[in-house]
Amino acid sequence: MSTPPAPTGPTGNHYDKYASQNGIERRMMQGFLSTLDEMVDGLSPRSVLEVGVGEGEILQRISTRFPEAATIGIDLPDDDLAAEWERRGVTAEFGDVTALRFDDGQFDLVLAIEVLEHVPQPERALAEIARVCSGTVVLSVPFEPVWRVGNMARGRYLRQLGNTPGHVNHWHRWSFAKAVGRHFDVQRVASPMPWTMVKATARPR
Repeated sequence: MSTPPAPTGPTGNHYDKYASQNGIERRMMQGFLSTLDEMVDGLSPRSVLEVGVGEGEILQRISTRFPEAATIGIDLPDDDLAAEWERRGVTAEFGDVTALRFDDGQFDLVLAIEVLEHVPQPERALAEIARVCSGTVVLSVPFEPVWRVGNMARGRYLRQLGNTPGHVNHWHRWSFAKAVGRHFDVQRVASPMPWTMVKATARPR
């Protein structure tokens, strides 16, 4: 497998919120994961793509839930992430969400969990996700006003007024739903605090 050149632009931090031992963060993550589980209830995907797979926590969860599905994730080149994919036993590779190598309509479930806030060209990313998706998409981004206040309350990123490094796009609940709606038919918008999560379906080609 050839490795594409690393795209330019912010890539964000690699703070693993899923493994946090902070009690408040753990409760927030429980709510987030419960909402994600609800978003995929009733689906029977045969092929799953996660863009911005990170450490592989979500892809591992989805692979366990849908063991018959062929799953793959992509993220920007990072040797530490690749080592974590191998440790978890998930299939993932280096790639760019704005230039996916996959065929049109190849996946009937696509996940973009906590990634679009990092992408300098989010409309191009959404267009690529729409191109390769033939079924359902689930996307999430931080609800930035609450996220930033929470960061500052924990003493993080004070010089940036709580903005997480690499967060180059800031959406509110309905502005994110509107952005997704330019490429998909939005089915549900949820707010597991402090995130916005959207479930949508691909439009007929």
